[in-house]
Parts: sequence; structure tokens; C-alpha cells
Amino acid sequence: MKRRKFLSKTSLALLSTGLFEATDLSFSIKQERKFKIALNPGIIGVKANLQQTLDYAIIYGYETISPFVEEVMQHYSEQQLAALTGKMKAHNIGYGSTNIPVEFRNDKRKFLEDFKMLEGFCKAMEKQGATRINTWIISSHKDLPYNENMKQHAFRLGECAKVMEDHGIRLGLEYLGTRPLLTQNRYPFIATMKGGQELINATGQSNVGFVLDSFHWYTANDSKADILQLKPEDIVVVDINDARRGFTRETQMDGKRELPLATGVIDLKSFLEGLVAIGYNGPVRTEPFNQALDEMDNEAALIKNKAAIIKALALVGM
Repeated sequence: MKRRKFLSKTSLALLSTGLFEATDLSFSIKQERKFKIALNPGIIGVKANLQQTLDYAIIYGYETISPFVEEVMQHYSEQQLAALTGKMKAHNIGYGSTNIPVEFRNDKRKFLEDFKMLEGFCKAMEKQGATRINTWIISSHKDLPYNENMKQHAFRLGECAKVMEDHGIRLGLEYLGTRPLLTQNRYPFIATMKGGQELINATGQSNVGFVLDSFHWYTANDSKADILQLKPEDIVVVDINDARRGFTRETQMDGKRELPLATGVIDLKSFLEGLVAIGYNGPVRTEPFNQALDEMDNEAALIKNKAAIIKALALVGM
């Protein structure tokens, strides 16, 4: 299942003025924070392969990139992967997170088919040095009541996490807090941090944690106090986004958001203060599902996205 549709246009031309601006901002905060500014090009409407993504990260000052595991499995020789790894190390760039390659939400047959392939996927990740996989939890179901849905999710994701743990990989689960998703099907499911923690515990695996998204944190009416109950290892990856003006918390929709601080609807300062307080030190990325950003040229989108992250981090002195 995909939540982002890539744009078809790509380019490697540089915008020199934007480049200097992004680089200067990067240097000014690099030694003052633990968070790693992450680049997942598809979620900001940038179409790029692994090598292009690495080049973009180097040029615009991102610190982790998506691992593009299937591309590496299909197209990279040992020598090519070694060269890529060396280039990443030379520029102090690590790996962020990638989507789970298993369809665990629907019928058992499809789950088992995908699950058979997970071992090979995780071996490829381990070879790359990538350690994070993420997914999201749909917050209602047309057929399964809460307890049955919890049991199915806990078993399937727990089995996936066991395979991942053997290869040093952590699994991040994102709860979706928007009310329309909670009510679109007959049976409501997880839509808050507390519910997400219940599922994480039910998997029985220590390598399972949160994908913590400020947008869903806001729409779930979660708080800084909820974040303070977590340990840094409870969070696998963080998304920072803003919400649209003109909508209540209850009427916000998952697929329509804004870059951090674009509207000020979400209290990102409290969100980030919570993360700083518990010592989170992993990737921070955006996931705005924003048409205006999607329609930009790659370079403009990369600059705007990076600037939005830096502006947000400045709220907590970073």
C-alpha cells in the first residue's frame, strides 16, 4: 500500500543561491543537536534513485537517506555497494528508514507470500548497514472488532519483527490520529499514542517502537506529557508536519498537510521539547503530502523542505 505518488520529473541542476543558504544553515546547527535531518525524496515529491538521493543529501545538507533496499538488491554489485558506502561515510551520511515490504493488513495468503521474502530484504538491509523499517496502522477495520484486529496485528508484526531483529533492524509503527480514518470503517482501531503502545507491547518484541508524527500526535490530542513517558529507544523515526488552517482537530485529513511551521496550527515547540527531553537521537523527516511542494522542481523542494526542518528545530535552540 502506498501513501505517496512520485512525480515523474527529475533534474540534477543546482540552484546555487539556495545551495549556499542550505549549507550555511546546516553548519550552524550541526554540532548542537542529536537529531539527524532525514531525506526520503518520495514523500516530498522528489523522484530520485539511491545515488541521486545521496548526491542531493550531500549538496543540500541532509544527514540520512532512505536505503532503497529493493534497488540495491536488483541493481548493485558488491563493488558498487562498497563504493556507495564509502561515499556515504566520507560525507558522514547514514541511513534513515524504509517501508515494510510485507502486506500485513489484509488476507493471510498475501501476508504469508510477502513474509517469505522478508528474510532476503533484511539481509540486504544488513549488508547496507540500514537499521530501520517503518509502517502505519490503519485506525479502523471493516470486518475485525478491536480485539481481533489487535491480535492479528500483534502476531503478524511480531513475526516480522523477529526476522528484523536477527539482522539488527528496528520496526517503527505509526498510529494515525485523524477522526475520518477512525470512523470510515465499522470497527475503530488504534488512533492514539496509548493505543500504539498497546500494540507495540502486544508484539512481544523489544525492537518495535513508534514512528512518531507530529500531525497524528496533534489530531489524536496527545501531548508533550505523553512523549515524556517514552524512552529514546521507543521511537524509531520522527515525522514533523503542520496542519491546515480552517479545520478543527477533528476534521483534519491524513493526506493533506503542511510543512513544519507553515501554519502554526500544531504546537511543534512542545512536540520537539518532548523529544529533546527524552534524548531522542534518530532521523527527523517531513511527510507533508502537500501538492504545492510536489509541483516544485526537485531542487526547490529539497531547499524548502530542509529550511522548514531547520526552522522547526530552531524552536528548541537547535
